[in-house]
Amino acid sequence: MVTNRQFVLARRPEGKPTDDDFELVEADVPDPGPRAVLVRTRYLSVDPYMRGRMRAGESYADPWAVGDVLQGAVVGEVVESNHPDFAAGDTVTGNLQWADYAVADGDDLVGVDTGDVSDSAALGVLGMPGRTAYFGVTDVLDPDPGDTVVVSAAAGAVGSVVGQLAKLNGCRVVGIAGSDGKVAHLEDDLGFDAGINYADADVADALAEAVPDGVDGYFDNVGGPITDAVFDHLNVRASVAVCGQIALYNDEGVPTGPRKLHTLVEKRASVEGFLVGDYAPRFAEATERLVGWVQSGDVAFRETVVDGLENAPDAFVGLFEGENVGKQVVRVEAESDA
Repeated sequence: MVTNRQFVLARRPEGKPTDDDFELVEADVPDPGPRAVLVRTRYLSVDPYMRGRMRAGESYADPWAVGDVLQGAVVGEVVESNHPDFAAGDTVTGNLQWADYAVADGDDLVGVDTGDVSDSAALGVLGMPGRTAYFGVTDVLDPDPGDTVVVSAAAGAVGSVVGQLAKLNGCRVVGIAGSDGKVAHLEDDLGFDAGINYADADVADALAEAVPDGVDGYFDNVGGPITDAVFDHLNVRASVAVCGQIALYNDEGVPTGPRKLHTLVEKRASVEGFLVGDYAPRFAEATERLVGWVQSGDVAFRETVVDGLENAPDAFVGLFEGENVGKQVVRVEAESDA
């Protein structure tokens, strides 16, 4: 009998998650009910927002209870289908469990066709991170050609696409990342005009050199001191898109404010937080354009792949240690594949 490995939340983390916060358990492979589909996981996404779901407090994503099976975006193969839109062997994506096998309502799944790139791209540049970058640039920042755009966590799944889309829009782009290797990736592979290694430089001083004419658009993935430094360089009528605050996700207390809000008065700047889910009716638009840019070579992407479901917690924790370049995914091998 094939068993189904699943990761459950063993306890709520205090600070940065550790392996003790996760428990790998075994269960039977579930049977799909009416209009449901049994999916064998091939790729599992780990994303920073999941840290919020490990807390008991209210957030935009419902918290997990201790003992719940963790969930995330998955690309997998249909094993058994009771839904008219899918058949065994189809490749699909949806929000499923951290498990070898999971059952989903077929209405909640989408077929995957990534052309000549890996199916895992449906979790990255052609999935939620790519769509986040697309709407954050086109609808929230809405930069003009010639604007200077700064992106934090620029070598990550979202930031790397943000910078390239801003370049396609005729902007000058500066990326902030956590190593010299990542900065080289931004400048040499992705076409950023400049990169700053926040781990090895005074960000305020580096920004003064990198953005002599100020910042017209800032895509914020991190919050904290990096965002404070960028705010000092905002131009009049600048736009800030707040996508994430990963620098604060593991803090047990939230820093009090206001901190740099006086800058918004002086610069008459606008700050807008956004969730990609609000743009669900336009997902097809974003995916179509992203596919075109990837196929034409206008948007490049990189993945950091961790092998084995058993290593999913390490892949997740690695997000907070800056281990990934581009999208962090887990390649899963079920027992029946071994």
